[in-house]
Amino acid sequence: MRIGIGIDTGGTYTDAVVYDYESGRVLCANKALTTKDELSRGIISALDGLDAELCREAELVALSTTLATNACVENKGGRAKLLFIGMDKETMARVGKGYGFGGGEGVFLCPGSGSFDGKTLPNVDWDALMRDTEVWIKDAEGLGIVELYSMNNGGVAEKEAKERFTARRDIPTVCGSELFSGLDSVQRAAGTYLNARLVPVISDFLKAIKRALEERSISAPVMVVRSDGSLMSEFFARKRPVETVLSGPAASVLGGMRLSGGRDCLIVDMGGTTTDVSIVRSGEALTASGGVSVGEWRTFVKGVFIDTFGLGGDTAVRPGKRGLTLETRRVEPISLFSMRFPFVKDELRTLLSETKYNTRPVYEYYYLVKDPSENADYNEAELRLCDALRKRPLMLREAAQAAGVDYYHLEAFSRLENEGVIMIAGLTPTDFMHITGDFSSYDAETARLAAAFLMNSLGYDWTSGEEMRKFAEKVFDLVRRRLYYNLVRILLEDKYPELRKYGIDKQLGMIIERSWDEFLEGREGAWFTPRFVCSGVLVGIGAPTHIFLPEIAEALGTECVIPPNAHVANAVGAVVSNISAKVTVEVRPDNTGGGVDGYFVSAADRQTKFEERQDAINAAVEIAETLAREEALRRGVVGKVSVTTKIEEKRGTAMFSSIDLGISVTATASGGTFS
Repeated sequence: MRIGIGIDTGGTYTDAVVYDYESGRVLCANKALTTKDELSRGIISALDGLDAELCREAELVALSTTLATNACVENKGGRAKLLFIGMDKETMARVGKGYGFGGGEGVFLCPGSGSFDGKTLPNVDWDALMRDTEVWIKDAEGLGIVELYSMNNGGVAEKEAKERFTARRDIPTVCGSELFSGLDSVQRAAGTYLNARLVPVISDFLKAIKRALEERSISAPVMVVRSDGSLMSEFFARKRPVETVLSGPAASVLGGMRLSGGRDCLIVDMGGTTTDVSIVRSGEALTASGGVSVGEWRTFVKGVFIDTFGLGGDTAVRPGKRGLTLETRRVEPISLFSMRFPFVKDELRTLLSETKYNTRPVYEYYYLVKDPSENADYNEAELRLCDALRKRPLMLREAAQAAGVDYYHLEAFSRLENEGVIMIAGLTPTDFMHITGDFSSYDAETARLAAAFLMNSLGYDWTSGEEMRKFAEKVFDLVRRRLYYNLVRILLEDKYPELRKYGIDKQLGMIIERSWDEFLEGREGAWFTPRFVCSGVLVGIGAPTHIFLPEIAEALGTECVIPPNAHVANAVGAVVSNISAKVTVEVRPDNTGGGVDGYFVSAADRQTKFEERQDAINAAVEIAETLAREEALRRGVVGKVSVTTKIEEKRGTAMFSSIDLGISVTATASGGTFS
């Protein structure tokens, strides 16, 4: 046997499998809770459920994680800075939001752009730049550097800036041209900024993995799943954590395909924080054209097509202006939280007896995940809250009182939550699954106490067990409704790509909502009713999908498949991955003089010019293949590297004439993880 270990660390659970490459079988599998305060504990718990002897025989440990995905969706991560050379304030304000940049926090715009064609290089006043950024860079945990036209000038200004800033401060620093080759500078900036934000997230994850493996005497090399489903070395992952933004979702696609054998399907992976959906046609997973998007962020990261939205077993259930509300934010299930802090149950009983109702979720708890970093510029209220939480978790009103703020204005704590310093425990679909008996791992009585307060606040009879089960079904219907809406949205955007560009408008969104309502009412036989039908099978991955997906499959006129080992599909996907590297080199005609005056060959680290078109194409092929082979070796390929090359001509039309827009040369190098 040739043994591999697959480990997937999600926002809620850590899964592990032992896989036999020769037979293609899962030999053993286990799930354990992800312990965010100390990730290694959850990983060790997952490993402890596997055969220890088989683990020691492993030749490879392959990892996937949704930690980066969740950080993007929830707008969390380390304190990052982005230096954007050549971008002006007005343009950034106008277009930046469409790529994920909000108010421009952490972004420094430096004047001095060169020319688009790369002939005129950026003119940066380096002394002024270093002086003006001295205070700005002080609290940074990671730095990204992007220059407006770096893809056409070899990134000279980026390299100079990196050299100067790394000499000043020892923090992870990366240039956009080292990560991406796309021409859209703001999209390059978004991915580069995310890379800097994710450095501490992935660094903590890899440290925890190494600690857990050492404790269990597992010495196999460690690889990490990238967003395109291929593997990269541990060293590479530390340098380029943005490559993991869809690591967990990509692994779920591979695992779902391997376990179900599905050739035409939608793979629906519902985790604790998010639901990830991918499309498989004729046995091939769709890829994201133009780079992956996660949450509000648009990047050039290459990856399988994944649509990620905020919905999971740990999504917050709260009172809202219009009644019961399912949010997009993750909280820890209160039924799990009370197992770690037994006093919670008594305090909920007291709350239920002393407070009739409240429009705020006063049954929720705040707790400290990690101490604020020394260089973080937190205000007095934030620091007072952290001091109080060092002693014990606090209910919402107590937390507000300790911080000295009104509990109706708890957005004052959002930065601490976004940066992973504090977390909230509250009601979730997982808690209601314990009330209905679908799950039984945590404390169901605590879930009932918190649900009773919420029901009372919304005017429901909480004293009846039957009424509480009906209330739980209302929560489940909110989950099904959001899941159905998003699956239909994804299918519509796939069939009509213009919808993806402009988004689903309110009218179409209303029709999707009404189609679900009419399905529930059993009105398919009505004289006219809207209905959406999909021939692809729905493949459910993740623990809660068996509760929600069958009814949605029925509404879409298709089947639902929950394959064996579906609960650990991500870990299976990680261990069956391989290594590949893709590099694209552009060939563009030089039209600056009116006619064609030669051809530019532009790669991430260089630009050269040739007089003849075929000479330029030949050079592009050689450069692309060399860079792809080098990249594959850096990512950890062992043994033979195979390279395939694709040449794509791009043409446009103007004034009824065909125009040469250039050529894309893409080389893909791949190889194995075993010698």
